[in-house]
Amino acid sequence: MTVENSAQAPASTPAGRDAVRSRLVDVAAELLREHGPSAVTTRAVAAAAGVQAPTIYRIFGDKDGLLDAVAEHAADAFVAAKAREVQEEAGRGADPFDDLRAAFVTQVEFGVANPEVFRLLGDPARVVRSGAARAGREVLRARVHRVALTGRLRVTEERCVDLVQSAGTGVIQTLLATPVADRDPQLALAMWDAVLAAVLAVPVEGDAQEAGMTAAEHSAAATVVAFTALAPELPGLTDAERALLLEWLRRARGR
Repeated sequence: MTVENSAQAPASTPAGRDAVRSRLVDVAAELLREHGPSAVTTRAVAAAAGVQAPTIYRIFGDKDGLLDAVAEHAADAFVAAKAREVQEEAGRGADPFDDLRAAFVTQVEFGVANPEVFRLLGDPARVVRSGAARAGREVLRARVHRVALTGRLRVTEERCVDLVQSAGTGVIQTLLATPVADRDPQLALAMWDAVLAAVLAVPVEGDAQEAGMTAAEHSAAATVVAFTALAPELPGLTDAERALLLEWLRRARGR
């Protein structure tokens, strides 16, 4: 009996359609994990799931739609877990930098452990339409925002998000391109130190001169970033006053 003919939930009903969709995604994910994207053909997935090939086109549109769903499914679970962690971390008052560092390392570990999913999500054409990618960036923004509120960030929140995301992607790509036996287990932490040197108000190991800023300039930049992070939540201001304050802070940042 095929999934479509299941007496429990016919595919013509919403519940049946969801069950078929879930089964197809699970089967495709297994093929992707074991044999790579080339193995995820509509014929192979349909046969393994016990459905007719046209079912895939009705549910996903085409093979790319199915691959998108597989990548989204894997990333959604990871992003949801990270989002819960952000809420828990804020609630227990954990150090925001420690949390951001742990998230960075975990992201690298996820990418290395799920290379095919990482490659799918890393495809620029897929990223622009990926809900999971957008949700993941929002989780990262929330972590960086908590760091900005501490007054230790000397670059804008958006710049910090870009740096952390780019660094993580680069580390994953480098590790995946390196034979397992030759991979540097400390590469992620070394890259994290480089990110810190670029975003911290107090440069790592006193590199203020190398960064082209004095210690006072670092401190001033961090103050502006912290105030910018706090400004939207300040009470007693009208929308116009808040917008003007943010414009002044933008000018103070020089951008």
